[in-house]
Amino acid sequence: MAQKNEHRMVFDVRGRRKNVVRVVYAILAVLMGLSLFLVIGGFNLAELFNGNGSTGNAAKPYEEQAERIEVKLKKEPEDPNLLLALTRAHVNAGNAQVSVDPTTGQQSYTTEAVQEFQEADQSWSEYLEATDEPSVGLALVMSPTLLRLAEVSSTLQQAAITIKSASEAQKIVAEQRPSINSLTTYALYTYFTGDFKAANKARAEAKKEAGEKGEREAIDKQLDEAEKRAKGFLKELKKAEKEAKAASKGGGSSGAVPGENPLGGLSGGGLGE
Repeated sequence: MAQKNEHRMVFDVRGRRKNVVRVVYAILAVLMGLSLFLVIGGFNLAELFNGNGSTGNAAKPYEEQAERIEVKLKKEPEDPNLLLALTRAHVNAGNAQVSVDPTTGQQSYTTEAVQEFQEADQSWSEYLEATDEPSVGLALVMSPTLLRLAEVSSTLQQAAITIKSASEAQKIVAEQRPSINSLTTYALYTYFTGDFKAANKARAEAKKEAGEKGEREAIDKQLDEAEKRAKGFLKELKKAEKEAKAASKGGGSSGAVPGENPLGGLSGGGLGE
């Protein structure tokens, strides 16, 4: 059936997809672990990652909303309020097309969902250029959305760029709403960008927010694991970049693209016709 071709499980570990699957799954696993340990006056990350399990018609109102906003943007292309609303509309449309298996909790993305998230990424970038005071609410939505895009990046290099964007969005949240959750999430993302200094600073600030020794120990336990996995990711990224550079000098090859993200590349096709 067509529906079968339209979806791909995010954590499909077949073949050459398995290495980066492990890396990105590690990000999510650690993140969810933090949300379980450290829900203290913050936000529910699970809700942000969870689609509503429906597709198609559920996205239509948001798609139509985005179309109306785009018409207004033709007259006022740098209006931050319109860009904010457009970004939210695209995220909502994408979320409406993410399905969740009720038994396993695994998510699958349609091509349309990924396209909506990519549109949100574009309008988010335009929004940041148009405003000096980014909305913390929108940043809170974009942080996990950008991580989703990292999951489906076609290369390790692209995944790294998108994780960096997710870190930058989460930084807005951490600065405007400092809490254990926001700071540990920012530290987590930032380890995977290679900025260990900033990540360690956020970790220290999160531990200051923690009231009990057990909470501080939980933060260290989770982020120690994140730091370890981030170093592995960065090592693979460096290797992929080196291979890509060598392939470029040698005129390329007909084999697999160096550093190809085993998660698939929904944006580039591969989900069926």
